[in-house]
Amino acid sequence: MTTHRSLGEALRDHPLFFEPTPPTARLQPTRMEERLGAIGRVAEAVPRLDAFDVPELVDENHEGRPHYRSGDVRPFARALKERTGRVAVVNKVVAYLEPGGALERWAEETVALGLPYAVLVGGASRYIPYPGPSVGEANRACRPIFQRAGGAIGNIAIPQRVGEPHRMLSKTRVGAAFFTTQILFEAEQTVQMVRQYALLCRQAAIPPATVVLSFAPLADEQDIEFVRWLGADLPDEVERSILEGDDAEAVRRSEAHALAVWEAVRRAAAEDQVGVPLGVNVEQISARHLAPAGELLSAFAARLPSRSPPDSEAVPRSGLGHRGAHAPPDREGTTAVR
Repeated sequence: MTTHRSLGEALRDHPLFFEPTPPTARLQPTRMEERLGAIGRVAEAVPRLDAFDVPELVDENHEGRPHYRSGDVRPFARALKERTGRVAVVNKVVAYLEPGGALERWAEETVALGLPYAVLVGGASRYIPYPGPSVGEANRACRPIFQRAGGAIGNIAIPQRVGEPHRMLSKTRVGAAFFTTQILFEAEQTVQMVRQYALLCRQAAIPPATVVLSFAPLADEQDIEFVRWLGADLPDEVERSILEGDDAEAVRRSEAHALAVWEAVRRAAAEDQVGVPLGVNVEQISARHLAPAGELLSAFAARLPSRSPPDSEAVPRSGLGHRGAHAPPDREGTTAVR
C-alpha cells in the first residue's frame, strides 16, 4: 500500500494537485459513484499525486448573487479523501457568505468533516458590494480554525493582474500557505509574478508561500472559448498552435504546451534562485476531459522531482494559507476570482 506524504510536507517539495470537475447538485447517486470510481482510478494510476483541489461551481448574476451549481462540495471532497487516501482541498467563495459568523461556522464544519485544507476565494468583480468578507479578512478569521486542525489555507493568484505580487504578499501575511493560479498558457507573466513576489517576501523577511501552477488539456474551439471565458490569458498564437493540424492531436499539442510552460517557469525560478516553492495543479475543465486530464497529470508526475519521504502532518513555515468557480450553464469548470 502506498504511503502518501502529508500536504504540509508536499507544499515544501513540488506538490502535485488534481482538480476534478465536481458533481452538480442534481447528479444522481449512481452517477456520483461512477464519477468517484473514475477519479479514484486516475489517482491509483498516479502515485505521485498529493491532493485533490475541489472547486465550487457558482454562477453569478449581474447583481453578484450566487447560484451554486455544484451545491456543497464538501461531501464529494470527503468521499475522494476516503476512497483514495489523498488530501482533499475544498474551495470556498467567501464573498457570498453573510455577516454574523457564517464564515466561521463554515470553517468549523469543514474541519469537523476531516477537511483541514481550503482555498478561500473572493468575488468575481471589484465593483459589486458583496456581503461577505474580503479574502484577507477571511484568512484572518479562518487561520486559527484550520491551524488547530493541523491544516492550512490557500488563495488564488492571477499572474496577469496588475499588482498581483503585492496582493500575494498581503495574503501571505494574514495566512496564505499556498496559491493556486488560473490556467496558464504562457510563462513570462508567471515568471515575473514569482520573481517580484520573492523579492517582496525577502524585503518583508517572511517565507514565501507555495505557488501551484494550473494547467488543463484542451481539445477544440469550445474548450478555447471556455477557458477564455474563465479569464485565462490565452495568446492567439498559442490557440493556433493547439488547433491547427490534425484535430485528433489537439489534446496532445495542448499537453506538450503545458509541459513547456511549466519547464520555462521552473527553469527561470531555478536560475534566479527565487526561493518560492513551486507545484502543479492539473484541471479537468469538463466531465468529458477526465482521460486527457489524467494523462497530463501522469506526464507532470514524471517531470516533477521524486517525492520526499512522508512525515507527520506539518504546516509550511509561512503559516496557514486553484478556489471558487464560476461556470456558464452548459459547462462544468473553474476560474480564479478575486
